[in-house]
Amino acid sequence: MAAFAVAGTGLAAETAAPAALTLSDAEATALRNHPQVAIAQLQALVAQQSVKEDQAAFYPSVFGDFDAVAAGNRDTRILAGSLSNPVIYDRVADGLGASELITDFGMTKNLVASARLTAKAQAQNLAAVNLQILLNVDINYFNTLQAQAVLQVAQATTKARQLLVDRVTALARNKLRSELDVSFAQVALQQSELLLQKAAGDADGAQASLAGALGYRDRRRFALEDRAPAVREIPDVGPLIDAALQNRPDLLRLRYEQDAAGDFARAQKDQNYPTVAAVGAIGNALSHDYRLPDKYAAGGITVSIPIFAGGAYLARQHEAELKAQIAGQAVRDQEDKLSRDVQVAWLNFSTAKQRLLTTEVLLQNANQAHDLAQARYKLGSSSIVELTDAEVNATSAQIAEANARYDALIQQAILDFQTGTLR
Repeated sequence: MAAFAVAGTGLAAETAAPAALTLSDAEATALRNHPQVAIAQLQALVAQQSVKEDQAAFYPSVFGDFDAVAAGNRDTRILAGSLSNPVIYDRVADGLGASELITDFGMTKNLVASARLTAKAQAQNLAAVNLQILLNVDINYFNTLQAQAVLQVAQATTKARQLLVDRVTALARNKLRSELDVSFAQVALQQSELLLQKAAGDADGAQASLAGALGYRDRRRFALEDRAPAVREIPDVGPLIDAALQNRPDLLRLRYEQDAAGDFARAQKDQNYPTVAAVGAIGNALSHDYRLPDKYAAGGITVSIPIFAGGAYLARQHEAELKAQIAGQAVRDQEDKLSRDVQVAWLNFSTAKQRLLTTEVLLQNANQAHDLAQARYKLGSSSIVELTDAEVNATSAQIAEANARYDALIQQAILDFQTGTLR
């Protein structure tokens, strides 16, 4: 019974009607479902918490204490291990302590600035992940439309060639056509069936890839709405490079990381300066030695001056400064890569656009040639070889035009991705 239920569920999934899906719906679904987006969102939230952690140094720190101490006798002293007052009294006491930073000469300020820039970098990382997800969805969406367009051509070709086989077979029975014509027609039909089988497999594979791009683990089928955006005219490449340098979130992330590294290096340098803080304590002595008061309160100013730490402070400063230089070189390297990638994407889009224009003319001429060959064959003024050749040319032109159309849309999406304007 369990096996039957599983089988029934799988059959229901296969026979269920495909879900309608537009390009905008696909993009929204991927941004909602994909785990990479969730990871980037969590990383951005982590960076925001780091800002709060560093900002906490600007606010008072309050803590509570409770002590219960029993001394061996009234004259108990700690005679080794400390330079503080070694006197120990019997007592049970509670109280509150507080400290407030007055100044550390810019160290905390620079740490907070660095954390804020790191948080902005993570926000740009989230934008970069979203952009990559959108590109992946667009490519798979157009690939699926492309596969379906080729499948429709294969289905129409197979249907037309089946009609031709039926017609030629009937004419051959009446001695109006030769058996050779029947053989040629059957060969053409079998070729179209092979094309149909391959197109059906490609369409199924494209559906599976699209489901994965949307963040689905199980197998799903979609009824895509073929309202693809128009293929734009070929733009100038110069403004595209400028747009990429201004808009690409991965480059903006590196710039924020460079600035954050600079602020962190300044914070490490500030460790060489004193830290001034106000401290205070209040409390009650619930049970105590007769020499202690019932209540206590004290306050003061502490100044911590770094004098010698084995070179640790200087080494940390130099390490942070070197990392800031590395971040600067990473920005420069990414700018060079973006300039190259935009130019390559522009060239690919230009080629795809020209190819689309060429295949549109090819399709028009192939259809006209097919119509003429079909009319000539019906009149008996040409052979079936001429007709089948014209059919092959028309089918090839239809497939080439469909491939070129969606290839141009894919290259257009890639160009928008490279310039950071894909939305």
